[in-house]
Amino acid sequence: MTKKILILTGGGDAPGLNAVIRGVCKRARREGVSGTKEEWEVYGSIEAFNGVLSNPQEIVKLTSKRTAGIHVKGGTILKTTNKGNPIQFPVPQPDGTVRFTDRSDELVKKLKELNFDAIINIGGDGSQKISKTLFDKGMPMIGVPKTIDNDLSATDLTFGFQTAVQIATDSFDKLVTTAESHHRTMIMEVMGRDAGWIALHTAIAGGAEICLIPEIPYDINKLVRKIDNRYKKGRGFVNIVVAEGAKPKQGTITASAGEKGSEHVRLGGVAYQLSRQLKEAGCQAEIRETVLGHVQRGGTPIAFDRVLASLFGVKAFELALEKNFGRMVALKNNAITSVSLEDATKEYNTLQQDSYLVQAAKGLGITFGD
Repeated sequence: MTKKILILTGGGDAPGLNAVIRGVCKRARREGVSGTKEEWEVYGSIEAFNGVLSNPQEIVKLTSKRTAGIHVKGGTILKTTNKGNPIQFPVPQPDGTVRFTDRSDELVKKLKELNFDAIINIGGDGSQKISKTLFDKGMPMIGVPKTIDNDLSATDLTFGFQTAVQIATDSFDKLVTTAESHHRTMIMEVMGRDAGWIALHTAIAGGAEICLIPEIPYDINKLVRKIDNRYKKGRGFVNIVVAEGAKPKQGTITASAGEKGSEHVRLGGVAYQLSRQLKEAGCQAEIRETVLGHVQRGGTPIAFDRVLASLFGVKAFELALEKNFGRMVALKNNAITSVSLEDATKEYNTLQQDSYLVQAAKGLGITFGD
């Protein structure tokens, strides 16, 4: 008897997605080695659930030839989107606006018609909330956590995070040398909508003087004093890491309207806002800004993320084999395990001000502006 499994990748891409896909496929093929075991066929839906909802459907069979060697590649061979939430699906209107509608029942009907024995949804908080909704509607859902922001509290780490930190740190190291050479204050903006994990890890690894994160609103005057003190001591340069979701104590987050069909506002530009704020507050230093943007999402995943993603893929298939649905794979205390989809989406994994990581950063002399 042959069973079928469907894989989807939704939301923002992350280094390691292909390693998860490959991990599921390779583990599934092991079941067909012996004639006494059930054989599994693995399929992928293009652009998350859009592939199922589109007409004609875009679903591909993930053969060994299609998945060979993909673990070293960034992105996802199944493509991805942040405009395909079946619960709030964007529908363009004749007047150019977008109306959001619930297509989850339609999606469930289509999935049942396709007769998949398990559905593995690889994605972040939003994707796993979709998994939970579909599971509650009777679908055999399994989640795999994916976010470079590391903001899922049910797992100690998510794949892609360490690669993003490495990319950011490499970039920061280059800015340090030019800051020192020109006696400048350099501001580097990294990703982090609601959580400052990338920013803080980069700041510690790179030796930043200032780190601004969404969890700790900053006082611009305290930052000016920190910068002034650095120049008075003769060092003559300052390096700042700021998460895209950072905000001042008096003010709001830097954002613009998102693209049509997206549920989120578009963040970015806080580096330039911070630069203006510093100058308006009397900072005399020469300031330059760098926004890393989507560079952090791209490229080859580092070895750690390839390993973690591969382990997640194997575990996801084994949950399907056990018919242990309604679960999300997780890393807990250095062990690969699983948690319920309900627990997986209960809360964000944000940095706590009293955490050792934040306190250690302060012990290293890093200022948060609080």
